[in-house]
Amino acid sequence: MPSLRSRSARTPPAPAPVGERLPTLTAPRLQLRWMTAVDLDDLHAVFANPDLMRYWNHAAWPHRDEASIYLEAIERGFAQGNLLQWGIALRGDDRVVGTVTLSGVDLAQGRADLGFALSREHGGRRYAREALTVLLPHAFGPLGLRRLEADVDPRNQAALRTLEALGFRREGYLRQRWQVAGELQDSVVMGLLASEWQAGR
Repeated sequence: MPSLRSRSARTPPAPAPVGERLPTLTAPRLQLRWMTAVDLDDLHAVFANPDLMRYWNHAAWPHRDEASIYLEAIERGFAQGNLLQWGIALRGDDRVVGTVTLSGVDLAQGRADLGFALSREHGGRRYAREALTVLLPHAFGPLGLRRLEADVDPRNQAALRTLEALGFRREGYLRQRWQVAGELQDSVVMGLLASEWQAGR
């Protein structure tokens, strides 16, 4: 998407520091971890659900091959330093039940876009909030970000409540921003500053 503040070709965004894989972030019931080919079936199950993907910016996956393509894109984005996407895994059986993402990571500007998806069968247990509770200290700590943004479908009240409980503020409303499976979607823009997060701890 074009931006009102376009970046100069001579000053690309500074890549995020990368190693061989993402660090594992541990929560009481979950761990955020690097995903591999072992997780393809679980990854497909998350993003193939049309009820969940109604609130996303692309349609539900019709084929399992989509999961392989997606995982390759995650690995490529990680190597480039602008996409950090963890699997949300249950600590009991290590099964991936969702993902949490920092995309458009720009260390020079100290910002990134936040996204998360959780399988419908694991909704209502505050797993998303728990996952974000361990992601935010990593984003505002080791990564050194000062601002996170989230684009939320206004019909997705559960996601809005989760973000607001963590201190995100509603900063804007974009009409008909997305068209997914023939349906026009609005966006609520949410934002959280590192300084606000620190003050609210």
